[in-house]
Amino acid sequence: MAPACLLGVCSLLCAWAVVTGHPCSLDHQGWADCSGKSLQHAPSSLPRNITSLDLSFNSLVMPRDRTLLMHFPSLRSLNLSSNVMPTLSPATFSNLGALHLLDLSNCGITSLHTDTFQGLGNLHTLLLRNNSLQDLDVSFLLPLKSLFHLDLQHNELVSMDTWSLQLMETVPQVRLEGNPWVCDCTAHPLQQWLQHRKAVQVTCVSPPGLRGQEIAALDSQDLGCRMKHRSPRALSTAQQITVTQNDTTATTLPATGKGGRSWPYLVAFLVTAVGISILIALAAKCKLIHKNFASYRHRPLPEISSTGGSPMEDSSSWDRGSVQADLQAEDDDGFIEDNYIQPSEQLPDKQERDSHLSI
Repeated sequence: MAPACLLGVCSLLCAWAVVTGHPCSLDHQGWADCSGKSLQHAPSSLPRNITSLDLSFNSLVMPRDRTLLMHFPSLRSLNLSSNVMPTLSPATFSNLGALHLLDLSNCGITSLHTDTFQGLGNLHTLLLRNNSLQDLDVSFLLPLKSLFHLDLQHNELVSMDTWSLQLMETVPQVRLEGNPWVCDCTAHPLQQWLQHRKAVQVTCVSPPGLRGQEIAALDSQDLGCRMKHRSPRALSTAQQITVTQNDTTATTLPATGKGGRSWPYLVAFLVTAVGISILIALAAKCKLIHKNFASYRHRPLPEISSTGGSPMEDSSSWDRGSVQADLQAEDDDGFIEDNYIQPSEQLPDKQERDSHLSI
């Protein structure tokens, strides 16, 4: 019964195709085959509920101001391969929100607009192989939130910038084989990306010395890049800070560590430098005070009584011997002031003057 039913459905679809006059063949699963019919536009008489449409090997004319397919909201698979369409207008497929697979192989595409695939948030597979893409602006991937497989094989790609590689990092499967890659220093980001992806069979075309070699197997020297080798200390941010306080200059050690780990060492050094400077200042100040105190520390001169003729008694007895030594030194020099003549030595002169006066 089931085969008979299927045969009946197919017969009805074929009869419907003959009646409506379009050349596509339909099956019971909602698949429409319009391949190789020299079509310039998709047949408008196709059922709206079809899920798969093959328009390959036709002569489709891409619309500029409207979408390509207007009336197929349930379409999940679309094959447009081997149609000549060098450029794709923005939002060409914007009404195909349920689309999972889009085949644009062998279409001679030279460039892609950023909004070419706008509205294809559910697209899983995008086939762009065997086209003429040279400078690939991978920002066209931004609307493709669910893209899993991207096929860019056999285009005219010679290099890939870092921004494009970062965008393609979100796509699990990317095919880049068969492009004429130039393996110079500009290919270094691509080489690192391929190594990270463990991709194989992506080979160089030029220069001749590297032709046929896998890019992922090369290193920076093979690509002609002169990498600067830095020591571990140079890799960290080296900073030298000069602290000057009280005419004392100290130079810090280079800051080591990563990021913010160097600031504790910097703070510790600054605190140490300030502490040492303060200690030096205090030591210099104490030395100056000691010197000034020593300059004011002297012995008072001995005072001689005008009547008693002996040195005046002092409450402290530490300088009594020194005063006597000074007096002996003055006697030795022969210079004795009148104030130091004893009264007993003045008495004979007085008596002699009195005797002369009495005479």
